[in-house]
Parts: sequence; structure tokens; C-alpha cells
Amino acid sequence: MLDHEQTMLLIKEAQNGSEEAKSTLLAENMPLIKSIIKRYRNTVIEYDDLIQLGSLGLYKAIMNFDCSFGVRFSTYAVPMISGEIKRQIRDDGPVKVSRSTKALAILINKFTDEFRGNEGREPTIEEIGEHFNIDPYEVVFALDSTRMPVSLYEKYDDDNGAYLIDNIKTVDKTDDLIDKIMLRDLINKLNERDKKIILLRYYRDKTQSEVAEILGVSQVQVSRLESKILASLKERLT
Repeated sequence: MLDHEQTMLLIKEAQNGSEEAKSTLLAENMPLIKSIIKRYRNTVIEYDDLIQLGSLGLYKAIMNFDCSFGVRFSTYAVPMISGEIKRQIRDDGPVKVSRSTKALAILINKFTDEFRGNEGREPTIEEIGEHFNIDPYEVVFALDSTRMPVSLYEKYDDDNGAYLIDNIKTVDKTDDLIDKIMLRDLINKLNERDKKIILLRYYRDKTQSEVAEILGVSQVQVSRLESKILASLKERLT
């Protein structure tokens, strides 16, 4: 098994074009890919195809990873791998999230609320993992799974009667940003209003109308603020 320094070295070599480094990283992370695709066995996608999609997600993680981020590569790779699979699922059919994963997400959200109240800040992925004695990538997956649509024809905005399929292009645009969930520390640097908007929208699954009611502003204001915040975060991440 590769240690952190060896992994960082191989990632840099892979980004410089080394096919050998890419192959080594793929082989070393295949157990991670297989552990992730277990959650998607109840979909219409065949196992071999899931492996291919997971491998593609890992490759994208390798090529886009910034070694200066100061996070574990596996923590970064998990949402990239699962995101690649989910994009395919959106085209092929629904996915079921296990009860245990949903239960874990609920517990994590409860812990996060308590931690925020006690410490005055959001816990990091690593701190959540330590609390529940689980790997950081399991935290990422649990939180990410709670945002996963059951169907493209599920309503995401009851106020306007809109369905997910109507807004799929918008969802795809934000996926690449929100998939970097492990960079939560960056979100913590936002001012309190902006942080609250992002947390409510992408960690608590609130609609823009619900966020507007909580903040005491209009839905249009929330929409404009959200777009501005995401653009700012994306710029700082790239």
C-alpha cells in the first residue's frame, strides 16, 4: 500500500504524462473503486461498466488533484468516482441509497449541528470521520448520497412545480464544484451569510425558496447570491 508521500509523487508523475504512474495509482485504488460501486449495485448499470466508470472518475481525480490542498487523495477521489457513476445513472435510471447510508448521513448532520453550536464552526471531514470511527471517504459518500436524486422526474422545487430533469444542466454545472466536498475548509472562510446559503442549499438540501424564507430575503436574491458564491468558490479552486 502506498503512503501519502508516494501517492503524491505518483500523482505528479501521472499529471506529467507517466502512464506507469497512472496504472500504479489505478491498481492501488481499485479496492476503493470497488467499495464505492457496491452502493450502486441496485442500478441498471452492469458491474463491469461500474468498474469502468469508477476508473474514469479516478483518472479525472488524478489529473485534477492539487497536492497543495492538504487533503488525502482518497477523500478527494471518492466524490469524483461517485459523481462519474451518478452522471451515467441520470441517463440510465434510478439508484437506491441504502438505509444504513441514509442513517449515517442523518447522524453526521446531527453531529455537525452540535459541533457547530459548540465550536462555532463546521467540522472538517476528518473530524467527522474520527468521531464516527470511519474513513473520511465514507463521510463524503454518506453526505453526497443524501443529495442523490431518486429519479430525474422527482420534484426539486415544489413552489414552481419543477422537476430535476428540467434543471439537469444547472445541476451538472454545480456538481463539479460541490463534488469537492472535502474542501469544506474553504467554505468555512466565507462570511456567515454566504456560508449559510451554501450549507443550506448543498448540505441540507433546502430549495432556494426555503433558504429565502430562513434568511428573510426573496428567492431571486438567494439565486443571485448563490450564483455569485459558487463562481467565487470555483475561481478559488481552479
